[in-house]
Amino acid sequence: MAPMTREHSPGGVPGQDVADYYARRADADVGLIVTEGTTIDRGGASNDPNVPNFHAADALAGWKNVVENVHAAGGKIAPQLWHQGMMRRSGTGPSPDAPSDSPSGITHKGKQIMPEPSESEVADMISSFARAAKHAKDIGFDTVEIHGAHGYLVDQFFWEGMNIRSDKYGGSMENRARFGADIIRETRDAVGDDMPIILRWSQWKQQSYNSRLAQTPQELEKFLGILVDAGVDIFHCSTRRFWEPEFDGSELNLAGWVKKLTGCATITVGSVGLATDFINTLVKQEDAERRSLDDIYERLERGEFDLVAVGRALLQDPHWAQKVKEGRMDELMNYEPSARSVYY
Repeated sequence: MAPMTREHSPGGVPGQDVADYYARRADADVGLIVTEGTTIDRGGASNDPNVPNFHAADALAGWKNVVENVHAAGGKIAPQLWHQGMMRRSGTGPSPDAPSDSPSGITHKGKQIMPEPSESEVADMISSFARAAKHAKDIGFDTVEIHGAHGYLVDQFFWEGMNIRSDKYGGSMENRARFGADIIRETRDAVGDDMPIILRWSQWKQQSYNSRLAQTPQELEKFLGILVDAGVDIFHCSTRRFWEPEFDGSELNLAGWVKKLTGCATITVGSVGLATDFINTLVKQEDAERRSLDDIYERLERGEFDLVAVGRALLQDPHWAQKVKEGRMDELMNYEPSARSVYY
């Protein structure tokens, strides 16, 4: 199950309704659940007090209950550790007076709106992810995912459009990858060798859908190598449409290229089972028709990637994976935009 923001945790604390939401999917043959983004202990990490936290005793107790319910239903679960960075507007969230963290204090349009953080401030951003990962280990999660995609904080460090630092965290692609790599290293130290670390990353950003970190396979290999050396176990490769090739001259999608270049396990995601990407269905409120799963099966059999993350289809129908497993394809529903608010 792909991570999907819900904003259904008042005061940042996931309740029994959140535990039931995830347990329903685990009980219906979803093998691994990656939770909605849950925010780390930097004051500017969250823009909404209803987004769940991954710090403070009450929030962690709520997540422990989620883990226990998912395990009782036979599933495995990872928290997605999240910091929104400059995507979070100042003055919002549970700590409205806290500044919004960023690599350089500039917006994606290049406007300087706050001072560039010091290296010591960057160091605490990194350690905040590791502290959250240690909490995940202690309360029984099976694995942990770092959110490094979609123009949020980690991706802002990756992105030359928002990272204009002149120290070890800015400049070259290798330096811009260092922030994520240091998070992975500290996370590994925090959780030990037996807990897998997933990094979710993307070429595209919410601020600029056409932006790409790597224009060629050679650039991609250079970028990924820094993260592999740091200890990533699984790359969760976010695309808007999984069937689209990442580079000219090859049918491999992003997850396929990442696996080819690194040898690491990969997760593919992006409109699985649906004919259109999520922008049209969630933002433009257009229906998305079902799409055949034949190419997913074929790509899995070829070893292009190792896991498939499903978002909107599982959001509307918690039994989607079970129906696919049992060949009940005629029972799969078309996605309706109004289902976004159902969360059943």
